[in-house]
Amino acid sequence: MLGDLAGTASDRPPAKPGGNGSGEDETVTRTTTPSWPRRGLGTLVGCATALVGALYFLVVGAALGPFLLWPRTRAGALEILMAGARRLVTLERVRRSAFFGDLFPEHYKASDQKILRYLAIRSYTGLLCGVVIGLLVFGAVLAGLLVSGAVRGTLGWDELLAQVLLGSVLLFLDVQGLYSLAALDARTARECFGPSERELLQRRIDELATSRAAVVDAVDSERRRIERDLHDGVQQRLVALAMLIARARRGRNPEQADALLLQAHEESQGVLTELREVAWRVYPSALDSLGLEEAIGGVAERCSIPLRTRFDVDAPLPRPVETAAYFVVSESVTNAAKHSSASAISVAVALEGARLTVRVEDDGTGGASETGSGLTGLRSRVAALDGVLHIHSPLGGPTTITAELPCA
Repeated sequence: MLGDLAGTASDRPPAKPGGNGSGEDETVTRTTTPSWPRRGLGTLVGCATALVGALYFLVVGAALGPFLLWPRTRAGALEILMAGARRLVTLERVRRSAFFGDLFPEHYKASDQKILRYLAIRSYTGLLCGVVIGLLVFGAVLAGLLVSGAVRGTLGWDELLAQVLLGSVLLFLDVQGLYSLAALDARTARECFGPSERELLQRRIDELATSRAAVVDAVDSERRRIERDLHDGVQQRLVALAMLIARARRGRNPEQADALLLQAHEESQGVLTELREVAWRVYPSALDSLGLEEAIGGVAERCSIPLRTRFDVDAPLPRPVETAAYFVVSESVTNAAKHSSASAISVAVALEGARLTVRVEDDGTGGASETGSGLTGLRSRVAALDGVLHIHSPLGGPTTITAELPCA
């Protein structure tokens, strides 16, 4: 019953990176499919451990029954019962790992209710599996007797044919029973030693609610930043430009007026440049018209630090993924130029299967704060697409920011 005598059992796709922000796989998986003899031996061992579990429930459960019913002694009796149950569960976990190659989350702890439910089902299915295996052995002995009788001529062909048909039907039912018991054993082990489907669904709901709130906060922070850029930058320069034009209009000296107008013209060029920068930070038009590679090239052109880019994407990307990748590059490069004292920045964008990896590295002083508004907004933007943002920025540098974005 261990696992997958019929090739079913506890195979489950790995958890999506970033589900919990750490990229850790918290599901039950399998490394390789063990051989049939190994799985068969694991099934026989499972029958023995199921017998041990059933005896434990009968003996210890009966002995502790009165204490479990009395409220004052219930907690202590339950602790004694659970101490042995946890050892039996550990034995089952080792059995599945040794004979079936199952890998279980290291830090997952099943509740007492889960453990007791698993042992109850395991004892029942293990003993039932022993009965089914016993019937298989009995059927094999009968088949040998039938063949011997047919060879000696003591068994008629009509009787032999009837016995063969009946034996084939019973063999089919027996094999199907083993298959179903194997699947049930694997499913119950998966639910006990790892998060259940309901727990995974609840975790996913919590993650979506958290990421939605984080995206709303990030959008609000971005709006406030844009407002500050327009108020403290563009608006102030427009006020200065208006003052220069007004002075030129009131001036009596033509040469002074020409100088003021020249200064006003230069100021207008600066306003246009700054307004263009603000617009690029809001959303780059090149991303729609030219694509992600050209938009990243625009970041490199505006960067005051030498920036080397490598773009290895040979397939079209979803628009949300392109946008998130652009802002990861733009925000990371801006932070490096402002705060890291870096002398060089490298950007690498690569598509590997159905996952886009964006890596930004600088040779600055490091120490980037992951709780800052910029990196927090990036993390929220990436998490909203089921992606993961890794930040490695030790003191002294270098700083490496890596975003992994699913494209499926």
